Amino acid sequence: MTLRHKNGTGAQRFKLGYAGGVVTESASGKEGELRPTIEQFWADQGNLQRVYVVRHSAIRRDRLTAFYRETLESLRAWDFASMGAAGQADYVLLRNYCEKQISLLENEAKDQARFVKLIPFAREITDLEEARRRMGPVDPEKSAAALNTLAEKIKELTSAVGDTVKGEKFEGNQVALAVKDLRESLKAWFGFFNGYDPLFTWWCEEPYKAADKALEGYAGTIKEKIVGVKPDDENAIVGNPIGREALMDHLRYEMIPYTPEELIEIGDQEYAWCLDEAKGVAQALGYGDDWRKALEYVKELHVEPGRQPQMIRELALEAIAFLKEHDLLTIPPLAEESWRMDMMSPERQLVNPFFLGGEAIMVSYPTNTMSHEAKRMSMRGNNRYFARATVQHEVIPGHHMQGFMLARHKAYRRGFGTPFWIEGWALYWEMLLWDLGFPRTPEERMGMLFWRMHRCVRIQFSLRFHLGELTPEECIDMLVERVGHERANAEGEVRRSFNGSYPPLYQAAYMLGGLQVRALRGELVDSGRMTNLEFHDAFLRENNIPIEMVRAILVGEKLTADYSTTWRFRG
Repeated sequence: MTLRHKNGTGAQRFKLGYAGGVVTESASGKEGELRPTIEQFWADQGNLQRVYVVRHSAIRRDRLTAFYRETLESLRAWDFASMGAAGQADYVLLRNYCEKQISLLENEAKDQARFVKLIPFAREITDLEEARRRMGPVDPEKSAAALNTLAEKIKELTSAVGDTVKGEKFEGNQVALAVKDLRESLKAWFGFFNGYDPLFTWWCEEPYKAADKALEGYAGTIKEKIVGVKPDDENAIVGNPIGREALMDHLRYEMIPYTPEELIEIGDQEYAWCLDEAKGVAQALGYGDDWRKALEYVKELHVEPGRQPQMIRELALEAIAFLKEHDLLTIPPLAEESWRMDMMSPERQLVNPFFLGGEAIMVSYPTNTMSHEAKRMSMRGNNRYFARATVQHEVIPGHHMQGFMLARHKAYRRGFGTPFWIEGWALYWEMLLWDLGFPRTPEERMGMLFWRMHRCVRIQFSLRFHLGELTPEECIDMLVERVGHERANAEGEVRRSFNGSYPPLYQAAYMLGGLQVRALRGELVDSGRMTNLEFHDAFLRENNIPIEMVRAILVGEKLTADYSTTWRFRG
């Protein structure tokens, strides 16, 4: 199959090799434009990921690893020197992405090898589902026998947990999560044939139920005897500290040329600045140096039930007006028109006690079903001045504005996304708006400082947890003591950080990404090379990529095919 792409250098031809699922160039032009190659890479990757979906499968890992290696090999055929700046940046981005995915798959294999002793039956389940997805025939009688044997094996293991079957707490948590995935795989396998193949159902229905029940019991026993939590406790905070070596890998692929220890020190330095400012605010409010008392006063300045949505709307419009008045950012009329608001459920507030944003801002505020204590904590944690510092982070110029631009400028780069760009941009605006006098009163300054202190401590607690220096309980204490969080809200923050839905660097990315954007603005705006408006518009138009690569494009950094992170954005 041959694809043709026309650009300023004439027609270029790309051949799709289905064996490897990669795109190779047969005739590079002067620009060496990689956009069609990257677009087809995402399409090919999507096909493979939809076919090879069985978690904990060696077949899945091997196939995806081969795909990424073949893509890297195809990149070497390009004439890097003949490419324009955008093409060279895209080359480095695609190479870095593939290397990262290979590393993640290798680490996944190492993790599974580490706790295979606790799930020796995993291969039996993944093989069933893999065979089904290859559309192979099924033998109902043999399948029933295999399920029966599987159930007995798991029951034996369950009875041995805590005696001959042992493991560390975090290892046990990973195993419990893996068993949950395996139950889903077994359920998908059974559900495909059940009811459609009468003989299969006749043989396998009861053995499947026994195997599924055994898996459920095994996961519960692991949680109780190894992890140390109740089997049905979905809100327990355990996490999986990945260690220093893995952190260094993640930092390298995010293009952050610092060690975890250096980043923790940066967090300490930023926190010290916040603390000095908070003491100044406390003095202005009549509390001497006691910033905690000043913070408690601000927490009580919340609106009454039913008024939160109206307040959020007013705060969003206030931020937009400020941006326009100071000519800071081009805001397309449709972007201003199309943001929306939804209320967050009590269940979601257990994990996200504050606002979430994007095209729709998710508003946190207590509902009638919450306990009295939970209502008070939610109202205090989402008071007017904390909210004022959050709304612009979530709507405009923050996440809603980002999403609007991502869909319209270099959208083919979105797969390279990084939390340092997403959260760093929104946090950067908190810094810039502070510098430009957006907070006018002591209460408004305290509201902004609360979040800035929070982002400093996020660096510390998340990295130190993954280094094995802090437990989740100690992380909660740190948020309460150093930031002034309500305890329930601090628990929600730590739960969200370590429940597996966010990558390990996500929490640190807010402040560190913000410092990267601020440093880049210093190079381009403070030097007079760009205006604020030009810089902010140009930043968004490069889409969601590591900020060091945004810098390389905007500053004109000389790139090489083997380029690696070098930018020390903090002195």
